[in-house]
Amino acid sequence: MQARKPHCLRRLLRDQRGLTTVEYAICLCLIAVVSVATWQKFGSKIASKLVDANSRISAELDK
Repeated sequence: MQARKPHCLRRLLRDQRGLTTVEYAICLCLIAVVSVATWQKFGSKIASKLVDANSRISAELDK
């Protein structure tokens, strides 16, 4: 039984069937982290620009 363990371990390490799923999961997590970080950094700036544009449009329509 002891001789089979290294053989099974080598076979498990060479098996790449589930590798693409793990790669996709890692990529998805990285995209989520970058998206959240970008939104936190630029979200308030974008929101303030939209509010400013809305105010200017409202002011022009009220004339």
